[in-house]
Amino acid sequence: MKDQNGIKMKIKTINDFMISNEDPEILFWVGCAGSFDDRYKKVTKAFVKILNKLKINFAILGEEETCTGDPARRAGNEYLFQMQALNNISTLNKYNIKKIVTMCPHCFNTIKNEYPELGGSYIVIHHSEFLDELIKEGRLISKKNNRKITYHDSCYLGRGNKIYEAPRNVIRTITNNLSEMSRSKENGLCCGAGGSQIFKESESGKAEINIERIKDIQKVDPDTVALACPFCLTMINDGIKEKSLDKKIEVKDITELIADNLK
Repeated sequence: MKDQNGIKMKIKTINDFMISNEDPEILFWVGCAGSFDDRYKKVTKAFVKILNKLKINFAILGEEETCTGDPARRAGNEYLFQMQALNNISTLNKYNIKKIVTMCPHCFNTIKNEYPELGGSYIVIHHSEFLDELIKEGRLISKKNNRKITYHDSCYLGRGNKIYEAPRNVIRTITNNLSEMSRSKENGLCCGAGGSQIFKESESGKAEINIERIKDIQKVDPDTVALACPFCLTMINDGIKEKSLDKKIEVKDITELIADNLK
């Protein structure tokens, strides 16, 4: 993998660690979006850039990583969910994985809260928590600017797992100008993609939720909308473009904000 400047990035699979008889500090669960979505691949590269910069010994599963099964379960296909989950649990247990960091709240929620009942119990950390921890330890330092940033809460990260402050703490290392939308934290508005909705067309007669969310963003009038979820990034980005606001407001994952401002 190469970064935005064409510089080769250091990435090892878990098999590389097995061959050298080492244990990685963390397993980075890349997720479907981080692996296949062109826009979210940039977030993956930004996160790897940070891991390499801090010399964090991490591994990925590579081709052995498959979808967690979250979309299948939300769409009502429990059989497919359990097939995917049990396959992943078998792989993780084979390598004696203990600590997992993932950028996707959907992957995070599924592995952390739903895999244990199927035999997969791990320490699972969302990347917003991981970055916040590195900042508090003094290992991750960013340059500050005065860009006006607003943060959109992911449902699975926020209301689902009560993680509100970690992503905001990360943003505060970038700017002193964090401005909240009227609907945020416990009262945040969904981007419209959860529950497998991202894979289906909007229901007739209803305004698209992501367009409704853009109205909240416009009221704040930020320079940047920060997010911590690939589904949210896709939906908010599409809404910003539909409203022709993409030249005025940038949409970025918190990882990209940190990677762009690393000291």
